[in-house]
Amino acid sequence: MCGIFGCLCEGAPKVLLEGLKRLEYRGYDSVGIALINGDELFVEKNKGKIDEFILGLDEARLKGEIGVGHTRWATHGAPSKENAHPHLDCSKRIAVVHNGVLENFLQIKEELLKKGHIFSSRTDSEVIPHLVEEYLNEGLTLKEALVKSMERVKGSAAIAMISTVEPERIYCYRRESPLIVGISERGVFCASDIPAIMPYTRRVMVVPDDRLVVLERGSIQIEDLRGVMYKTEFTEVTWDLELAEKGGYPHFMIKEIFEQPRAIRDTLKIPTIFLDKAARLLTGRIYLTGSGTSYHACLSTSYTASDLVGIEMRPMISSEFADALLSLESSTVIAVSQSGETADTLNAVKHAKSKGAKILGITNTLGSSITTLSDAYICTQSGPEIGVAATKTFLTQLVALDLLLLRLGLISGRLSESAHRSITHELEALPGMVEQILRRADKIRDLALKYSKKENAFFLGRGANVATALEGALKLKEISYIHAEGYPAGESKHGPISLIEPNFLCVFIAPRDRTRERIIGNIMEMKARGAEVFSVITEGDDELKEISDEYFEVPRANEILYPIICTVPLQLLAYYAATFRGFDPDRPRNLAKSVTVL
Repeated sequence: MCGIFGCLCEGAPKVLLEGLKRLEYRGYDSVGIALINGDELFVEKNKGKIDEFILGLDEARLKGEIGVGHTRWATHGAPSKENAHPHLDCSKRIAVVHNGVLENFLQIKEELLKKGHIFSSRTDSEVIPHLVEEYLNEGLTLKEALVKSMERVKGSAAIAMISTVEPERIYCYRRESPLIVGISERGVFCASDIPAIMPYTRRVMVVPDDRLVVLERGSIQIEDLRGVMYKTEFTEVTWDLELAEKGGYPHFMIKEIFEQPRAIRDTLKIPTIFLDKAARLLTGRIYLTGSGTSYHACLSTSYTASDLVGIEMRPMISSEFADALLSLESSTVIAVSQSGETADTLNAVKHAKSKGAKILGITNTLGSSITTLSDAYICTQSGPEIGVAATKTFLTQLVALDLLLLRLGLISGRLSESAHRSITHELEALPGMVEQILRRADKIRDLALKYSKKENAFFLGRGANVATALEGALKLKEISYIHAEGYPAGESKHGPISLIEPNFLCVFIAPRDRTRERIIGNIMEMKARGAEVFSVITEGDDELKEISDEYFEVPRANEILYPIICTVPLQLLAYYAATFRGFDPDRPRNLAKSVTVL
């Protein structure tokens, strides 16, 4: 959530606005920019969307070769022009954009108010330019003032700052919140994510935690708060920009659903050396933690771990992790997050580390906060995911976790080499299975037209299919706004069944696995009360076809693969239902891509 973009280059105003446009996927409610032209600091900001913001700009005033911009998702203070970034100091010489949450801002704000500073917003972020101004007034240089300010504030912070005091520099700082920098002949750039700067450079660096960055024309310098310089090691981005653009699809979400075969193939290529290091970390009690979709991957994997290698792994929702009074000494925590910056999951990781646990991070973002805090990590290979609703990152999390369990089984002796080879071979067939499903997307689209008129739905499954049911319900509710709930099918008769009335939609995840026979009874219970049943089944299952009003067949597979392949039709169902209802699936209301607040 929230996006930072900064540049020092020719045509900075246009580049700045284009960069912010490519950060829209992160979720936002307001936008703003600051530019330096000579000794003038130009700032414009407002609530609303970027396109509306651009229409209201006075182009004649958009001058300069250095600027910063921001897309804000409200945390402290409601969406408004006053609360939008950039924020200024009293003298209007300093402009700061900030992502993250400052824990002690009220105390600092109170101190600054007593010293005569005047605040114009209700945000935590505004204390930063005022604090820098205060230290400047004490005789410190701009950099020294920023360092001192970052030493004072507590909490997460990715910032970019420009000032007429030093009009040829952008100062950046990162603590926990994501920040990358890049350089090319065109100029120097900073941003919250790689797609924002890809049109201008492929040479990027993820800023390490607790580092100060100085961007000047033709150079980027990185140091810690003590002034110790660090080598800048740039990485060449190899994936194509079109992976971060729609590529002819109407929405990012459907594009990313159709990218899943490629994403799975790439994730299957995770080097064994990384998997082995991760597998050897798994000793003592093992916990899985994640938020939202990532938690569903954790829940699904807990079933697979018991089934495949006979090891208990306890799944925990990240926001509840620290309050669960878990025994964490000599334990291992597998932290799953697509961004690696999810605040609840980061909080769980920090809590676990403080209690002596080892951390295995599984993310789609190398260099993120969770990978930095981890004793070992696995980076899934989805490529950038722009749609807010996670699709390909969920499937690649499941694939990566399956690969981990296979290595764990082999290393521990719980899985024979022949069984390991057999299941690995089946995993390699996964991309083709997903392609088969996607070739029949039209059937799901037809069903979605019918079901898009529903206002309520239950998603029901047993065993690992419970996680799939939860994920299917989450997708439908978050982008189509149809009220949908996922339940263990056997639990539905203990309350939820009271809501069933004629034509109430019940989606059953019912592949041909060990739970199939028992879920037939659950389907009949719902049918007897007038429910309209749509079942995701294994191809050729005539008995389930007979008792379902509608069905979708997935290929025959090993049981551990069904959570992956049964998810795809549910993703399509949610996407098409949202579009038929007239909603933008890429930007669900009140949600953001990377939830970096607790």
